[in-house]
Amino acid sequence: MLIVVQLVLVLVVVVFSLVLIRGGSNAKHMAIRRIMILLFAFAAVLSIFFPTILTQVAGIVGVGRGTDLVLYALIVSFLVYMSTTHQRFRSMETTLTKLARRIALDEAERPWERKDETDASGGRY
Repeated sequence: MLIVVQLVLVLVVVVFSLVLIRGGSNAKHMAIRRIMILLFAFAAVLSIFFPTILTQVAGIVGVGRGTDLVLYALIVSFLVYMSTTHQRFRSMETTLTKLARRIALDEAERPWERKDETDASGGRY
């Protein structure tokens, strides 16, 4: 039974990572994140008030103790957080690079717009 739980956990990690890495911050991904947060909060509140339920759920899915189930859930949550943070930083880095390029082009010296200054004798400096 433990191998089934391990396979399910690995599958969950892979699927959630792919879903969250794939897209940006559109409405669908924001809804998924909000639903995940609400489910986590609901499960946390239930486990605080009724710790035996957590142990029973762990037994149903084939994990020995409720604390082990919490550990597995935290590992999955951490991996999802890492993947979304990496995606966000990659997006910010791309935006920053584009902005720096735009500023460099806007502030670059344009030789065709430069006015030649001459001295009183008519020669150039």
